Amino acid sequence: HLKKDLVNNFNIQIFKIMKNNILTLKGIKVRPILLPLERPVVAKIATLYNWPLILIDLQTKEGIIGRSYLEPYVPKSMKYLVSALNDLSELFKGKPIFPFDMFEQARKSLHFVGYEGLSMIAISGFDMAAWDALARTSDRPLCEFLGGSRAPVPAYNSNGLWLTDPELIGDEAQELIEEGDFRALKLRMGRETISEDILALESIRKSIGEKIELMVDFNQGLNQSDALRRCHALDDMNLSWFEEPILYDDLEGYAKLARELKTPLQIGENFYGPREMYKAIRKQASDLVMPDFMRIGGISGWLRSVPIAAAAGIPVSTHLYPEVAAHMMRITETAHWLEWQSWANPVLQQPYELSKGDLLIPDRPGLGLEWDEKVIQSCSI
Repeated sequence: HLKKDLVNNFNIQIFKIMKNNILTLKGIKVRPILLPLERPVVAKIATLYNWPLILIDLQTKEGIIGRSYLEPYVPKSMKYLVSALNDLSELFKGKPIFPFDMFEQARKSLHFVGYEGLSMIAISGFDMAAWDALARTSDRPLCEFLGGSRAPVPAYNSNGLWLTDPELIGDEAQELIEEGDFRALKLRMGRETISEDILALESIRKSIGEKIELMVDFNQGLNQSDALRRCHALDDMNLSWFEEPILYDDLEGYAKLARELKTPLQIGENFYGPREMYKAIRKQASDLVMPDFMRIGGISGWLRSVPIAAAAGIPVSTHLYPEVAAHMMRITETAHWLEWQSWANPVLQQPYELSKGDLLIPDRPGLGLEWDEKVIQSCSI
């Protein structure tokens, strides 16, 4: 009888939560970990052998837990972000979870140190967990909670094709396609010479043919002059876009490149909030945009940013965070490509599945993230 009463009380509590969709923050649990990469990240600006993650469990008084993670690139940055996340937890402890309100209050609480950088990244992690918690109260996937539907999301494989030996990179391209029957891949460029970059491209095309779409990312590794020379040399090679050839905040330089190049120009992973997207679009700095969830402001920031791109008729792709990205692409008017990479998969009990180059949204509440505690224990720092 006691067990039956406990179950009935729990069901009544869940019903009340689902009816009201109001949760109260109890606190958050924050855990930094470091995962080894199957393929090291070898870009113009850095080489990474391990991938830092900050796991966030947003705990509510009603028993619902919202989950998200951050990928801050640099392991030493995690100690600052963990402190900031704990501060946000104290700021909102005991308050109802309304993500839009919390987003604004959190930004204003950090106004004097600025809206960009670590401030926005911490707020974004908190925000994604808050939305996940709310969606879980409805017992529906996040995209359905926000008014969209579950359907396959077109994705390109971003797991490799770094600045490695250009003569051997073709075999890797074939491996990446086979990871999910992909129709598109991302290639990194910015080697010592243009001829080396062209050799890498030719090696890939020889291996996979012309039907597979190829996106090119320079990772901000070029100056304006070199960007013009290299992009012009590649402009007739059937590429889907040139991504971040120069420093991310040189919007005037990007506007010049966008005017001169035939291949679409892609930027946006370094937009810190909706206003930065607005500035770039006003300056006609690119043909495409791809916000990053930890910089754009999590889900709240995304929801406030992508209508700006839609109004301008600009296609929107995603950067990292494929689980969140899949849901948000289902409610984005000018949705384009999802960037898929599996770097967080080892810590997930049930990683999202791929089928014919699409990422599939599982029929689970919220984002549907559950941690593998054994992996966390082995990779905690």
